[in-house]
Amino acid sequence: MRFLTLPAALLLVVACADSSRTGPAGPTSRPAFTQNAVDTVGLPDLIVDSKATQQNWVNRVEDLPADFCSVIEGGVTPGTHNILRFTVTTPNVGNADVFVGSPLKHMDPNGDGSFADQDGLFEFASCHGHFHFQHYASYKLVGEDGRVWKAAKRGFCMLDTDPYNVNSGDGTWNYRSCGNLTRDGFQGISDGWADTYVFKLGGQYFVLDGGDGQPVVPPGVYHIQVEVNPAYEPDKKGNCPRVKDPATGLCHQFAESNYANNFGDALVQITDHPGRAGYGPLKNNTDKISAKDEIEQ
Repeated sequence: MRFLTLPAALLLVVACADSSRTGPAGPTSRPAFTQNAVDTVGLPDLIVDSKATQQNWVNRVEDLPADFCSVIEGGVTPGTHNILRFTVTTPNVGNADVFVGSPLKHMDPNGDGSFADQDGLFEFASCHGHFHFQHYASYKLVGEDGRVWKAAKRGFCMLDTDPYNVNSGDGTWNYRSCGNLTRDGFQGISDGWADTYVFKLGGQYFVLDGGDGQPVVPPGVYHIQVEVNPAYEPDKKGNCPRVKDPATGLCHQFAESNYANNFGDALVQITDHPGRAGYGPLKNNTDKISAKDEIEQ
C-alpha cells in the first residue's frame, strides 16, 4: 500500500487534522496541493473504488482490547478474534464538493448549547469524544449463499485524503478536520478527491468468529460490498428527511448527480486458520493496531 505524500508546508496542517487518514495514492501525476474554495455549484458524484478494497484486505487473528472504541460501539467481546480488515476508498468524481462543514453546526444550529434541534446528520460518539456522520457508507460481508454480516464501523468523518480525478477535477483539497465538542471541524470531499478509510482504522473489520453476537463466518469465498451515501426507505407518507432520488423514490443523506454508481464489490477468501500473519494482500503487514488508530481526530 502506498501513502499520500504532501509537501512539507502542508504536513503540519494535515497532522493537526487527522494523522491516520492516509490511504492508497491517487494517480501518478500530482496535482497542486493548495487549499481550494468550497465548490457547491453543480453536484457531487460519489463512487466506491473496489480496486482499493481488493488490494487492501487481510484475514488474521488479532487481540481487540476492551478500550477500543470499535469494540465498545460494535458490541464486540474483548479478546482474541478472527477478523477481516479492509480498506475503503470513496472518490468524488462529480463537478462539485460533498460539503458538510462543521458537525457542531449540524448538532446545534442555533448555537444555544442544546442538541435538541440537530438535523440528524451526526450523532455524538462518547467513546471517541467527537461526532459521527450517520449513514455515510454501509459495509456488508456477503456469502455466496446470500448470508450477510455487518462490520464494526459505526461512524464516519469525511476528509480529503487522496487526489483521485485530477484529469477532470481541479486537484485541490479543502476538507481536513473532523472537529469535536469544542472545536469546529470542516468535513466534506472535494471534487477530484477521495476519502480513504484504511484497514487499520477503528471499525474497518468484520468479526468472523461470532464474537460480536453475529453467526460464525465459515471458511470460503465472500464479497465485501460497500455502498456510499446508501439509500434508505422514506417514511410512511413517502417523505425523506434529506434528499429523495426521483428515479427510485429512496432517500439519501445528500444529493448526487448519480446514485446508481454508489456500489463497490471485492472478492475475499476466509481461511480455516489465518494466524496472526493472516491471509490476503496485506499478509505479514507489521502495522500494530493501537488505540490511536481507533480515533479519527
